[in-house]
Amino acid sequence: MTRRLFTSLCGLVFCANFGRVAFAPLLETFRTSFEVGTAGLGLVTTLVWVGTAVPRIPVGYLVTRVPRGRIVMAAGALLTAGATLTAVATSLPLLQVGAFALGVASGAYYAAAVPLIGDLYPDAVGRAVGVHGTAAQAAAVVAPTLTVALVAAASWRAVFWLLAGLGGVLTLALVGVARRRTGGVPRGADRDFRAALAHWRIILAAVVMIGGAGFVWQGVFNFYVTYLVASKGLAAGRAGTLLTVAFAAGLPAFWVGGRLADRLPRVPYILGLGAGVAAGVAALTVAESLPALVAVSVALGLAAHSLFPALDAYVLGAVPDNRGSAYAVYGGLALLVQATGSGAVGVLGERFAFDAVFLGFATGLLALVGMLAGLYLGGRFPTTDAA
Repeated sequence: MTRRLFTSLCGLVFCANFGRVAFAPLLETFRTSFEVGTAGLGLVTTLVWVGTAVPRIPVGYLVTRVPRGRIVMAAGALLTAGATLTAVATSLPLLQVGAFALGVASGAYYAAAVPLIGDLYPDAVGRAVGVHGTAAQAAAVVAPTLTVALVAAASWRAVFWLLAGLGGVLTLALVGVARRRTGGVPRGADRDFRAALAHWRIILAAVVMIGGAGFVWQGVFNFYVTYLVASKGLAAGRAGTLLTVAFAAGLPAFWVGGRLADRLPRVPYILGLGAGVAAGVAALTVAESLPALVAVSVALGLAAHSLFPALDAYVLGAVPDNRGSAYAVYGGLALLVQATGSGAVGVLGERFAFDAVFLGFATGLLALVGMLAGLYLGGRFPTTDAA
């Protein structure tokens, strides 16, 4: 039953992540349907990720009072409702509300489900989180192709009707499995939210490590298709395929990256991946041929997606007694930083060339990684590797 519960969680995280990433390949469709500019489109994607960040800290407190399984089920219900609202949106404000609701649902899900997975598999956190992340990444791989196919066959609304139906079915399945499992769903050891804040150094370090790379990655992947069309002269279909390639690289990245996070010194591993993201974005600005763009897309996807299971393992492994609350605080703060990436690209993209914006992002991220590496080498960086 533990495996069935974990399988149900993997199915629901597929829906949660699909709701977040489905907006990126639909931006050009929204531009036509709602007659908005780049800044307006950037706000839609920003609201998805801001919504993902908003419930993290409140859920971190809630898990000290309410079993995590119930929060996951409530998140599934909200996901279904948010997808339905988005599907019936007739104006840009309603679309933005739907995007925000889907973000809130996914944020609440992750804040409760990832620590729950840590409780289900305490001796293999990195591996379990990596498998769970692979399921989420499968949604990112499917999203570009599926959304384009549904737009061609029906309309963009069909994407969110499908998500609403699948989310509802999987939420009901999770309820059924939880009721049949002996002992129910693990409640977790969290009882004192303030105790989690005592681990502020670990939380802050994790936020800084993922914040910079996540900010850059959010900005790049949400405008990947637009950038390749405007700056590289690719057709929209081929540009969408390259976005799929970048997301597809996340499948082995989550699967293998979670296992490497259990075996390698985590801080050097994470910083190396951050440098890889910076190098990939910089390479994107100079790549011209299709083979070069494919290679960069693969490398960038591998580096960016390997970061997430590594950071999850870093936080969950450091604070086992308060992992739910600590992970929620970390996730909320990190996502608030990351969520602004697409909005920043949207605003800067109207004033400067995309190449200049992306190169500036890569330079800033590389400087941040260098500073953190200096702190680590000087023994001033919190680490759990000694254990």
